[in-house]
Amino acid sequence: MALTEKENEDNRNEAGKSEKDQSWIPKIVKKKACTTFLEDPLSNRDLCQCGSERALHGSVATGDCFGSAVVSQWDSAVHTSEYPTDAFGELEFAGAGRRHSHFLRLSCDTPASLVYTLMTVHWGLPAPNLVVSVAGGLGKEKVKSWVRDVLRQGLVRAAQSTGAWIMTGGLREGVGRCVGEAVRDHVAAASSPSQSKVVALGVAPWGMVANRKQLINEQGSFPARYYVQNISEDSYYLDNNYQAFLLVDNGSIGRRGGETNFITNLEDHISHQRTGIWGSGNIEIPVLCMLISGEASVLKRVDMSLKTATPWLVLDGSGPAADMITELLSDLSPTSSPGDGEGRDSSTAELRERVKEIVKKHFPTEKALDKLVDRAVSIYQNRSLITVFHGDQDGPDDFDTVILKALVRACKQVSSDASEYTEELKLAVAWNRVDIAKSELFNGDIQWQYEDLEDLMTDALVNNKPQFVRLFTENGLNILQYLTYKRLESLYQSLPDSALVYSLLQKWLKERDNLAASYHSPPDSADGNCKKSTKVPPNAKGLSLYEVSRLLEEIFGGVCQPFYYTALGLELGVSTRKAAKHVNKLKQGDGAYGEKPCAFPWASLFIWAVLQNRREMALYFWEMTGESVLSALSACKILRELSKLENETENKLSMKDLAQKFEEQAHDVFSSCYQSSENRSFTLLIKTSPVWGGVTSLQMAVAADARLFFSHDGVQTLLSKIWWGDMSSRTEVWKLVVSFLLPPLIYTNLITFREHQVRHTDSLEGPNTDITQHLEEDARPDDGHHGADTDNIDGELETIPLSVADLTQLEEDAEECARKESKTVTPEHPFILHRWRQFWFAPVTSFLGNVLMYFIFLFLFAYVLLIEFKPPPPDGPATIEFVLYFWIFTLVCEEIRQSFFTGSTGFFQSMRLYIQDMWNKFDLTAISMFCVGLTCRMFPWSYEFGRSVLCVDYMVFTLRLIHIFAINKQLGPKIIIVGKMVKDVFFFLFFLGVWLMAYGVANQALLYSYDPRPYWVFRRVFYRPYLHIYGQIPLDEIDAHKRGEKPCTNNVTLIHEGEEPCPQSEANWLVLILLSVYLLVTNVLLLNLLIAMFSYTFSKVQEHSDVHWKFQRYNLIVEYHSRPCLAPPFIIISHLHLFIKRNIRKVPSIKIKHFMLDLRGRKANRLNTWEAVQKENLLSTQSKKVRDSDTERLKRTSAKVDNVLKQMAEIRDHDRRLRMLESEMEFCSSSLLWIMEGLAQSNLIKQTRPPPLHRDAVPTFPSSSS
Repeated sequence: MALTEKENEDNRNEAGKSEKDQSWIPKIVKKKACTTFLEDPLSNRDLCQCGSERALHGSVATGDCFGSAVVSQWDSAVHTSEYPTDAFGELEFAGAGRRHSHFLRLSCDTPASLVYTLMTVHWGLPAPNLVVSVAGGLGKEKVKSWVRDVLRQGLVRAAQSTGAWIMTGGLREGVGRCVGEAVRDHVAAASSPSQSKVVALGVAPWGMVANRKQLINEQGSFPARYYVQNISEDSYYLDNNYQAFLLVDNGSIGRRGGETNFITNLEDHISHQRTGIWGSGNIEIPVLCMLISGEASVLKRVDMSLKTATPWLVLDGSGPAADMITELLSDLSPTSSPGDGEGRDSSTAELRERVKEIVKKHFPTEKALDKLVDRAVSIYQNRSLITVFHGDQDGPDDFDTVILKALVRACKQVSSDASEYTEELKLAVAWNRVDIAKSELFNGDIQWQYEDLEDLMTDALVNNKPQFVRLFTENGLNILQYLTYKRLESLYQSLPDSALVYSLLQKWLKERDNLAASYHSPPDSADGNCKKSTKVPPNAKGLSLYEVSRLLEEIFGGVCQPFYYTALGLELGVSTRKAAKHVNKLKQGDGAYGEKPCAFPWASLFIWAVLQNRREMALYFWEMTGESVLSALSACKILRELSKLENETENKLSMKDLAQKFEEQAHDVFSSCYQSSENRSFTLLIKTSPVWGGVTSLQMAVAADARLFFSHDGVQTLLSKIWWGDMSSRTEVWKLVVSFLLPPLIYTNLITFREHQVRHTDSLEGPNTDITQHLEEDARPDDGHHGADTDNIDGELETIPLSVADLTQLEEDAEECARKESKTVTPEHPFILHRWRQFWFAPVTSFLGNVLMYFIFLFLFAYVLLIEFKPPPPDGPATIEFVLYFWIFTLVCEEIRQSFFTGSTGFFQSMRLYIQDMWNKFDLTAISMFCVGLTCRMFPWSYEFGRSVLCVDYMVFTLRLIHIFAINKQLGPKIIIVGKMVKDVFFFLFFLGVWLMAYGVANQALLYSYDPRPYWVFRRVFYRPYLHIYGQIPLDEIDAHKRGEKPCTNNVTLIHEGEEPCPQSEANWLVLILLSVYLLVTNVLLLNLLIAMFSYTFSKVQEHSDVHWKFQRYNLIVEYHSRPCLAPPFIIISHLHLFIKRNIRKVPSIKIKHFMLDLRGRKANRLNTWEAVQKENLLSTQSKKVRDSDTERLKRTSAKVDNVLKQMAEIRDHDRRLRMLESEMEFCSSSLLWIMEGLAQSNLIKQTRPPPLHRDAVPTFPSSSS
């Protein structure tokens, strides 16, 4: 019931909006009314020739006796006048239970352009890719069963696959009713509204519509209730299965034919429009008229349409008019025109006589025979535009192909210089029928050129036809030549208004225009008259790649460098104001940059498709682009960010689903790479990409929250290698702790270290050259040393510079090596120093040191709070407390280093990234509280408050241990579960708080009639009911029978002076009832609810807790890899060292590029090639699994069965024809035998030799010698 009310409310809202939008219609659209009464001679003088009664004509129309006496034939153009239309709006069929249909009463002289704009823009009908206008089959004539099958299985299915409009009379009669029922069944069978793309449009004469008075309303009907009677029989009621109705008015009542001219004009206008969004396609909308049966009057419409070059499809055997045209085309062969005029006249006369015979045969009762013959001759002369569909030969399954061929014939007739194949391909693209294109046009017989496919490629991209995009790129279209920056901008400019990315780009475009305008506006001069116009030139207002770059920068959040800056001539770090000015100048210029080919065409198209959430097209472009893992993770990031901005639930879910699909693809491709080679897969994770703005796969995976990708064993193996450095990853923790406390043990065999010589040959660890050395080598341009590289992919990739251990090398050594010109593998150090660095500069050792020192810090903090917390100065603080202050100072220094000096991003970007981490918020809270507590404890008046703040701050510092232990494989997943349960507790506290306040206020009011002490009121309202949950119930106050003798008073004056008020006993029974109910709800209902929530959360998170833990583990590893090796408070030494190097010695930092490897030249190309090979293998395996699935097998079996049935039908047809041929042969042989016998017995012919005999036959008559 609520849903029905909501739908009614939505319909009322839409109706109110539609009424406002269509109020202009009566001012432009007109109706027609008869203004001259011409008596119908067949009536009893009460009817006009227009079909209306005398009483319905005005006094002016009936009083013109002289005009009616002179004129004997009523003409709509002469005897009618136009008035504002009084029937328009929305139509609600009573009892139909479907959405409203649009309708409009309009004059037959209304411009077709106005009507088409009204339907597509104001009514919201989707622009068609094909228009099929059905003629004939009107009245009470029964439609043949095979015609119904053609309409249902052929026409409507073809219209579904092409996104077509079907135009009929729109009444519940004949063919119009059959089409409506077929469309209804199609809509019911469609699995989603997006699949029901057929639009049924009814164009009916206003005077023929039954109950048309229900539609009349001068202000419009929103909606008009329309009642239909006798729905089981053919009638002149409007059909409720149509989306829109055009009710053409020529002033007549009960007369057909007034809509013919309007339909012809509408068909001609639509045929000159273009497909695509806002007509952005390169193909004109094809229009095809279809003739089914029909009377003699339909020949007028056929003739008029043929003269406007509109093609016709005629159904042979459906009825008189269709059969007549079929016979005209089959029996009358084109005759060559003689050279002289006399021959031409005789030929025309002969043709006319033959046509006349055919017309008489099919329309024997027609009186205006000569007019019909003229129209038939005219139709025959345009026979090239007519295609005949033979129902006994062509099945409904081939109907779409028949329509395509009919339109191709028309295209050849209209455009003689157009290629037949190009026109056919345009129609196939417009209909999105890639199967026809593959079987008929791309079967290897035609050599397609780039020029033939260029415009069609744009149309396929804009209108989301990925199968054609794939087909064109596989058959001659060079994407490097096709995609220029100008064409890429045009693709973004063709985005539909309803798309989310369109509104986002428009926001950045408006910002660019405002910035550029303000940049050109100088400050006012002294006299205030020196102002220049701030308007942006019109040619600079178009959407550019700069807006796309800004949008991607916002989506990626500064993870990668800006896109398309090189193409636009912008430098990195340029201000937005200068960038806007530069782009405007670029747009005003000759646009030379737009003609340049796009640097990374497949990646650019991939981004374009992902931004629009086009699933199939994005997946195809991902297959074509390089760097598959990184590209998939980037798409995952884009889609998840867009899903947060999307308001439509369906679009949001589809974005999340596609993002998950790309994450799975990245996981699968990397899994294939990892199985092929561990070393190369590790390189793949940390290699920077010039296509994606210098970002790595690991960085993008973190930004995209790709937890499934991080859970892969290959990623975890790399992180483990980085975590343990040069130590074996199987080292026990107790050995680390012992070595940490007794450093000389690192020179023993207690801990196993990987030596450099071993690392060079270990296939698991990979080549271990210093990464910074290779960063320097890759930064230099490739020279002759590449010539020594092997041409084998495997051999080349084995030499790719990667050292998972050297990622943890000392930053000082990395910087020194980066400045060296020598290409030594590792810096030469004594064994003692080398082993010392191998242990102390591994992230796991840094982590262990920080954990141990953090425990010491907590013990120190607790000791100060419990024992050595001295009074304010001058008596305190104690010396040990100053040590604590210095320790906190070193922590502050480390937090400053993490927030501002770890990366190449700007100040605000660094702050934003720092604040996003939850544990950094913990650190800021703890440090801020410590500063507040430290300040307050220094003054006597705030000493106790400061001590309280420090006590609470100790709790915050202690909770920080949770983050430290998140690295543990057993504790990490449990910590994630606890974090999820904390959210459940907040929901529980909300319910508990509501119930607790409700009970507490009622209990306080019933027990104490007056208590002005706010502190005690608060305790009794909130704190005491909370303690009730744990069983602390003061019965001596609540239960009147158990109250003892306590000093209390009811005197208000004494209560104000501080005396305890006495509890009330009047409503004590109600207090006990409320207590029982409160305990029942809280202890039984709410607590069990909390337990159920915890159980659900545990079971839900437990399955994926390991995945979440592996993802969080990366952040911890990155943090301790980038930290100095010394732990607080000794970390201040490292900070001083770094300050001297950065600010005094000006030595740049390379360690900020942790987990980043810059490969260039042939090395990068070979790695990309290897990754592409693994991706192709994966896609091949996936496609094979799809082919072997039960669904695909059923589809193939179904196709084979359909093919067998079709062949069996052909066999039956051949058998029937052979039987007919056999019977004819029997007749012929019998006739010849009879003739031979007659001739043999007569004396007309003298026999010179005996008659021929069949080799197996015995002679049946004597020879001549006897």
